Amino acid sequence: MFENLSERLSQTLRHVTGKAKLSEENIKDTLREVRMALLEADVALPVVKDFVNAIKERAVGTEVSRSLTPGQAFVKIVQAELESVMGAANEDLALNVAPPAVVLMAGLQGAGKTTTAAKLARFLKERKKKSVMLVSADVYRPAAIKQLETLAGDVGAVFFPSDISQQPVAIAEAAIREAKLKFIDVVIVDTAGRLHIDAAMMAEIQALHAAVKPVETLFVVDAMTGQDAANTAKAFGDALPLTGVVLTKVDGDARGGAALSVRHITGKPIKFIGMGEKSEALEPFHPDRIASRILGMGDMLSLIEQAEQKIDKDKAEKLAKKLKKGKGFDLEDFRDQLVQMKSMGGLGGLMDKLPSIGGVNLSQMGNAQNAAEKQFKQMEAIINSMTPAERRDPEVISGSRKRRIALGSGTQVQDVGRVIKQHKQMQKMMKKFSTKGGMSKMMRGLGGMLPGGGMPRL
Repeated sequence: MFENLSERLSQTLRHVTGKAKLSEENIKDTLREVRMALLEADVALPVVKDFVNAIKERAVGTEVSRSLTPGQAFVKIVQAELESVMGAANEDLALNVAPPAVVLMAGLQGAGKTTTAAKLARFLKERKKKSVMLVSADVYRPAAIKQLETLAGDVGAVFFPSDISQQPVAIAEAAIREAKLKFIDVVIVDTAGRLHIDAAMMAEIQALHAAVKPVETLFVVDAMTGQDAANTAKAFGDALPLTGVVLTKVDGDARGGAALSVRHITGKPIKFIGMGEKSEALEPFHPDRIASRILGMGDMLSLIEQAEQKIDKDKAEKLAKKLKKGKGFDLEDFRDQLVQMKSMGGLGGLMDKLPSIGGVNLSQMGNAQNAAEKQFKQMEAIINSMTPAERRDPEVISGSRKRRIALGSGTQVQDVGRVIKQHKQMQKMMKKFSTKGGMSKMMRGLGGMLPGGGMPRL
């Protein structure tokens, strides 16, 4: 996420180190580089101008405190301005109304409205403990209604049926009546998208908004469209009283122009970001954490929250007790750790939130991550092809068994041998830290098996 911008800014900000004082002269070149980095990231020009001017105003003449180098002081200023341009803090959904609270999803076709509606339903169910109803008012695409029905089933939300013979306002009003009867907390209304902004589309969604009076009107926009995302959001904001923006496909956005432009141009907060296709891939937007990621400082708070939600605490405690009793770390345990890491977004999801290391080429790191992800999948397939007895005691795996496992997992005999050898190494490591710190050291141990020698030391 934002790899290009992060890499460029990280290189640029190294140029101001070693100065006793920040002056207009010694930060002039750095500010020029910051401006170019933002423009290349497709940040809107008015945003770039205001951003650079704000940094210059705060930085010039700033005395560096004893505990900080000039570079660190300048980075702190840049970080503060990044947070300011994206919004001071995360803004939660305003759902403290008499139920059902209505959330209206707006946006262009292809932005990911329907998928985001389902993701939001899952988020509200799991994180906010709300009952949720999903309804589609897209009477132009029967496939969209069917898609939302399928997604509602996947995330465990109530689905209110609709069809193309009905009017959008009638559909939404009927859904709200049904939600009141069933004591449902939140109704999420998915609306029709268009390939471009047109008067008919705006009139329809304005009528829908007036009829259902939503507490939240969220504009869903593809982050990869850069500053066009902000311009489109402004056009919708002029027609509708938007309460917030959801940026989708952020995991594919190497530039970051949309994230840095939307709030400044529209005046509306970014409330969520979509980080993948899975139904759980929706995160609240925290400007301070995103600013930290952009500057290569990582996002440990989000990583900790993710771990708390995804890690199976029962399995973790069971493994800890098992190791304390002196029992071995078998291949079942090895596979469980691989699955746990995959549930946290895989190695790429973890690395995205870890601080970067000066001088590391992010594209090369990305290649190593991809190779490692493939290797982890192969390891899991090999372990799954073993019998329970083989997983508990790999010593019984003979040559003929290795051939059978390789055939079952679509791998080579030498790959099976490599997994068994790696497991033995992990067994030795686990004995050394059976009392505490298992998860973090486990990750480091898995990292040691990556192509190129392992995860970076932090």
